[in-house]
Amino acid sequence: MGKKRRPQSIPVVVVAGFLGAGKTTLLNHLLRNNGGTRVGVIVNDFGSVNIDSMMVAGQVDSVMALSNGCMCCAVDVSDMDEMLNRLAHRTAGIDVIVVEASGLAEPRNMVRLVLGSENPYIAYGGLVMMVDGAEFQSCRERHPELDQHIAIADLVVVNKTDRIGEDEHNSLLSDVRRINPRAAVTSTVRGRVDPGLLFDRAPRREPQPGDQLTFEELLADADDACAEGGSHVHEMYQSVTFTSKSPMHPRRLISLLEKQPAGIYRIKGYVYFGVEGRRQKYLLQVVGDHIAFHPQRLPAGEVPRTELVAIGTDLDPESIVELLDACAESEGEAVGANEMMGVHRYTLAETAPVHP
Repeated sequence: MGKKRRPQSIPVVVVAGFLGAGKTTLLNHLLRNNGGTRVGVIVNDFGSVNIDSMMVAGQVDSVMALSNGCMCCAVDVSDMDEMLNRLAHRTAGIDVIVVEASGLAEPRNMVRLVLGSENPYIAYGGLVMMVDGAEFQSCRERHPELDQHIAIADLVVVNKTDRIGEDEHNSLLSDVRRINPRAAVTSTVRGRVDPGLLFDRAPRREPQPGDQLTFEELLADADDACAEGGSHVHEMYQSVTFTSKSPMHPRRLISLLEKQPAGIYRIKGYVYFGVEGRRQKYLLQVVGDHIAFHPQRLPAGEVPRTELVAIGTDLDPESIVELLDACAESEGEAVGANEMMGVHRYTLAETAPVHP
């Protein structure tokens, strides 16, 4: 067997929210339902986090090894970069890192820590803001800054919706979308957010006849069955695929990325540009307002094409495809080098990083 290919960069997802919003419940759900994806977790301290003891295999220094191959570390904010370096190291084998902010932490500062990291092997994976649906209005009264936190979020998770009626739920969603009309918004119970919305999961292995369920699979099934009526977790997000054989017009694409349709959380894939007769290929990673292009080698004989996937909630697939299609070059349209200025502004590295 060949070695598992490492991702170009490891996304770091920041989960924030005031005490009682459900951050720890969400964290446990992600660990139980990682589908083979190795999750690195950074929390403020183990004492305040109730990670299921059955999932803990042992402890080494400030890093806890979990039975499903994930890792969890307790840090002060000042130690954040050190822990990011440890989890992003090739020996850790981590695919995604989730930072659970303290209930009193300022989300903007947590995001700045991630964006300001000098580690070249990590990438910003988005700010997830947890909101207690049953205590939303009273929380806003106690913490007026809640609106500011929601306004900068890339994804807002309205939790505990089983404790409120339909009218109150609809009013709450209207308030959230008014505060942040751009972000993806999803409602849930017990922090049950589909991990596929937050990060790419490892391909699920098809069970074979006679297979015995692993401990992780048993935990996942038990967790799924906790839903009302015993139904399993369903995908709480949408994905829209776009492909084009025509090169994309860089200025029009940047304009769209800087003002994305509401509800999009992530955009990923490959973009093909044709500039002054030269073919150029880029890997594109977008989370909320954060855009990153990575130049790619175009192998000889490869037919260049743009292949993108938009992921989010309450998306209008036809509209998104039409908007992206409008970014493609028209037949005979000439694109000069100056049109690439926007792309260059968001280009992070000339080559894909290699893990240390």
